[in-house]
Amino acid sequence: MKRLYPALFLFALHCATPQPMPKVQKVDLPRFMGKWYVIANIPTFIEKGAHNAIEEYSLNADGDVDTVFTFRADGFEGKAKRYSPKGFVVDRVSNAEWKMQFLWPFKSEFLISYLKEDYSQTVIGRTSRDYVWIMARTPQISETDYAAMIKFLADNGYDVGKIERVPQRWPN
Repeated sequence: MKRLYPALFLFALHCATPQPMPKVQKVDLPRFMGKWYVIANIPTFIEKGAHNAIEEYSLNADGDVDTVFTFRADGFEGKAKRYSPKGFVVDRVSNAEWKMQFLWPFKSEFLISYLKEDYSQTVIGRTSRDYVWIMARTPQISETDYAAMIKFLADNGYDVGKIERVPQRWPN
């Protein structure tokens, strides 16, 4: 029976360790920069109730990424909020794995898990599957595209019942 313990331990460890979240093979960082509308997410505590959420990236000369995250709190007429986390590209081969720092010295995982070929839609995931962001270059996407990204997330271990649409309303 004692010989069984190491095998049980390894099995339990395997079951407790989440499978890695996929990341895209290659991100052209300059092309990825710019404005992204948050279409849906599993919100962090600061994002709950966000309307017109936008994440905007700009590449620094040193390869780090300045980020500006803006939204209206609790409604389209709500108080304007702005956060400026810093992105650090961790995987310089693919450029798809970053660390995002809202508060020094803490950095959070940021994986570009899905990126449409034309750079019009993306999914940012995390191995822990606690948060996710579906973003697009436009404030609305087709239901077909949205459903495909939700399926991608479900297939990769996310509890898609936790994903919330982010209201977007902009003047034409």
